[in-house]
Amino acid sequence: MEKLTRREEELMRCFWERGPLFVRELVAMAPDPKPHFNTISTMVRALETKGYVGHTAYGSTYQYYPLVSEEAFSRSTLGSVISRYFENSYMGAVSALVEEEKISVEELRELIARIETKNAK
Repeated sequence: MEKLTRREEELMRCFWERGPLFVRELVAMAPDPKPHFNTISTMVRALETKGYVGHTAYGSTYQYYPLVSEEAFSRSTLGSVISRYFENSYMGAVSALVEEEKISVEELRELIARIETKNAK
C-alpha cells in the first residue's frame, strides 16, 4: 500500500466512519477554518490514484467510497513500521513495547493464550 499523508489519512477516517461521501460533505465535516472545496477534491483524487477510494458518478458529481478497509490499512501500516524500525522483527517490536512498559506481562500472557487457542483449531 502506498503511504498516506496525515491529511489523507484523516480523510480516509471520514470514509471509514461514514461510508460513501461527496466532496462537499467532506468539506462540511472539516474543522474551521474550512478548507476550500478544490483542496479536498484534489486530495480525494490523490487517494483514488493511490487506490484507497473509488467513485460513483451522479451526473457531473462523484460520490467517493473506500476501497481499502481500516483494518487492512492498519495492518499494512504496522508492517511498515516493524519493517522500517525493527528490521522486520515482530519480536523486536514486542520487546520494545515490554521495555517501554506499553504492554504488561498479563497482556502478553493473554496474547499467548489467544495464539495457542488459534493454533489448536
